Amino acid sequence: MSLIIKIEPEFSTINPKKWNDLHCVSTINQKSKLNPFISHEFLSALEQSGSTKTKTGWGGAHILLEDEAENLLAACPAYLKSHSMGEYVFDQGWADAYSRAGGEYYPKLQISVPFTPATAPKLLTGSGENLVDLKRTLASSIPELCTRLGASSAHATFLTEEDKNIFLEAGFLERNDKQYHWFNANYETFDDFLEALSSRKRKLIRRERRDALANGITIEQLTGSDIKTEHMEAFYTFYMDTGSRKWGRPYLTRAFFSIIQETMPDQILLIMAKREGQYIAGAINFIGDDVLYGRNWGCIENHPFLHFEVCYYQAMDFAIQNGLKKVEAGAQGEHKLARGYIPVTTYSAHYIADPSFRQAVANYLEEERNYIAELQDTLSEHTPFRRGERLEDE
Repeated sequence: MSLIIKIEPEFSTINPKKWNDLHCVSTINQKSKLNPFISHEFLSALEQSGSTKTKTGWGGAHILLEDEAENLLAACPAYLKSHSMGEYVFDQGWADAYSRAGGEYYPKLQISVPFTPATAPKLLTGSGENLVDLKRTLASSIPELCTRLGASSAHATFLTEEDKNIFLEAGFLERNDKQYHWFNANYETFDDFLEALSSRKRKLIRRERRDALANGITIEQLTGSDIKTEHMEAFYTFYMDTGSRKWGRPYLTRAFFSIIQETMPDQILLIMAKREGQYIAGAINFIGDDVLYGRNWGCIENHPFLHFEVCYYQAMDFAIQNGLKKVEAGAQGEHKLARGYIPVTTYSAHYIADPSFRQAVANYLEEERNYIAELQDTLSEHTPFRRGERLEDE
């Protein structure tokens, strides 16, 4: 069978069913594991809303593997980037070093879900045989695609361990980082979770939850048809206020939130805080088969511990109520450790075309991996769980 690699600059031209038939299958056990960020609905919403386009530095370069009959066999969501913003795996130092040495780091090829620091498959395949071979074909094609596109490098971020290993087989360099995830040990109630903690941490969380609502604040969990335009309007106000202060320019447009509200409402969880009849804070989450993904938070009033309640404790509550196995709370935040989120390793893979620069990056990454491993061990000894209750990322 003859295989053809194509680069598609417009995501909207990719058939939604063909794409979604790829994204939810693991080659390990052929079991559907829906990740909302890789769905056609999410990625096309980014493009249609103007959040990802060449003008914003996210030019589409999606990689498609087809047979002679134009059947889509495998794919990667990919972008030709003119900067390193919105990725959450930071390589600006590499770009500066390469520029000082006389090279041009941009454009680069970014294999990722824009603005989304959540692990998801990036080498997408459908059901059938030889799926690992299809993934290998896709990964091994990327160096030549970099040459074709004039890209200095390719970066595949927030990878599953399976995809990471296939990229490494194709000659990519491994990079590690950490996040904090909460694991549901078949709890029936939030109090069941608290009982697994040390007495001091249990009291801390109970006090924080009480104090967060002390000013007459109420919390609403909204999903599906319960999400109305007024809720998205309020949330976008929070997002813009917090995003403008944190990044200077928020990445997502108002249109993006309208589109996902229409196309994937059942995979959205809005957690909204209200005081005196007005929404004052909120967080948007996305619901997978067995994972709740925390994404963006914002507020227009500051109240003690309200961020913890809306972003962490309410997410745990929802996961327990709905039998979800895990909550991924996004990037950063060692403060999550004291609240039951444990450190886990995240993976990315990097191809550098220039041999000399590649060696320099490889040396750096070896030291960084060692540091992350040591940090992971240290942090794992400081979880709030009672001895014998500490959970592991399995």
